[in-house]
Amino acid sequence: MALTVRLPPRVEQELKAYCVTRRITKSEAVKEALERLLSETAGQVSPYELGKNGFGADESPGTDVARNTKKLLKERFRGKARR
Repeated sequence: MALTVRLPPRVEQELKAYCVTRRITKSEAVKEALERLLSETAGQVSPYELGKNGFGADESPGTDVARNTKKLLKERFRGKARR
């Protein structure tokens, strides 16, 4: 499969230098980098998956919290000792 990618000049220069020192083509370097990137992220769980069990765990009403923030905070902390 062919793929064309535009690189910023700095990245292109770094890639060129990397390839010269390792005596590989740009295509080989990019393939290796993509394989490493994809293998590293293959087994990782997304941030959503990590936190989904905790969403809503604060027992907030879940509806229109943004509009009722002051009211909800007053209800939550009413009767607590003030500093």
